[in-house]
Amino acid sequence: MGESKASGMFGAGLRGVITAPLEAVRRRASAHSDQHDSVNTIIESEIIPRLLMAHTTAESRARQRRFRTISQDEASRFAMLPLRLEAASLLAEVDAFIANGASVETICLDLLAPAARKLGEMWERDECDFLDVTMGLWRLQEVMREVAARAPVDLAGLSLPYSALFSPMPGDHHNFGTLMIEEVFARGGWRSEALVKPERRELLDRLARQPFDLLGLTLARDCPSAALSNLIKAVRNVSANPNIFVLVGERMINENPGIAVEVGADGTGADALAALELANSLVKTAATRDLNLR
Repeated sequence: MGESKASGMFGAGLRGVITAPLEAVRRRASAHSDQHDSVNTIIESEIIPRLLMAHTTAESRARQRRFRTISQDEASRFAMLPLRLEAASLLAEVDAFIANGASVETICLDLLAPAARKLGEMWERDECDFLDVTMGLWRLQEVMREVAARAPVDLAGLSLPYSALFSPMPGDHHNFGTLMIEEVFARGGWRSEALVKPERRELLDRLARQPFDLLGLTLARDCPSAALSNLIKAVRNVSANPNIFVLVGERMINENPGIAVEVGADGTGADALAALELANSLVKTAATRDLNLR
């Protein structure tokens, strides 16, 4: 959603709502022949991009250099562990890196993300079966949840943060990306919330009751642009904030960014950090404009 770079960690949103997208994929795939596509879609379009969110800024890179790095050999060795270790044992391995000075950013960027990608590669080469990949990714998710829980968002000093609500398109049950971008905005200083599997009425009711500054809609699967346009019009009609900004993102939009303008949204971006940068720009420009009108 925005126009820049990004990817992310788990945190408050995920600790509040534990989802199991891989289990749903496994159930669907067991009845069809598209297991290969399902697993790789989850890894490439949901797990890895969100895992990297909020850790690609110059500031975070500079911070990483002050901590212990993880070598390719260490990352390669770790990448095989999710196939045979339970989540608790996998976390113990991660704790050893942290105890030796690795930062949370380094763990996410150089250890967990490559491990997720490795599982996808092994699946492509038929080196492990669907259940192995599913369980391996689930264990990595559990580790990511715990690592993020140890680095809580600190909003001290932000007296009036902007507010944002994130939601998948009603009817789209892929919550992973929604929860990830909510976490990125929270770490970026926003007061953010996420809805999980909302009905259209639930989403509109929530917006009518609270004047959010921004709504972020994620579309992990294709939907008619007319349906998206209709929803955005309804959002603007019912919103308690008549000047609410609407951003759209995820796979459907990334494949055709022009859809954002066509459906009446205020913008989009390739990833969460880009969305955060765009959102910050939008609210600051609006605040400056309002100031000048006074």
